[in-house]
Amino acid sequence: MSVVRLIGLRDSELSVDEIRAAVADPAAGGIVLFAGAVRDEDHDKRVIGLSYSAHPTAEAELRRVAEQIAEKFKVIAVAAVHRTGDLDIGDLAVAVAVSCPHRAEAFEACRALIDELKATVPIWKHQRFADGTSEWVGSA
Repeated sequence: MSVVRLIGLRDSELSVDEIRAAVADPAAGGIVLFAGAVRDEDHDKRVIGLSYSAHPTAEAELRRVAEQIAEKFKVIAVAAVHRTGDLDIGDLAVAVAVSCPHRAEAFEACRALIDELKATVPIWKHQRFADGTSEWVGSA
């Protein structure tokens, strides 16, 4: 079975259970999952909604990042899924998970995965604020 077990961009609700199941393994002593949700405030302004857009290469870049994390850390399995389209406050925008033999390396690998995803995968966020303004945010 491949180390990178689930990668995707979706315009539908994300499932934490699906992400966790993708990295479950009898050899895993540590499974760390990060779920990023749409919050109701940013820059001291009330957020009323947002949308995510992705470049056509985004899924391939997401896979590249997951493979890079799998090579850098002692990873058993990796999963990463990001939403596209319109999201409401409280919706999950991204979910990533890593399983490793031990918890410390699982935490470290999961943090590296979400940080690298946000820094390099071409996904853009358009936030809409209650005051009628909006902003585009570089990478997811």
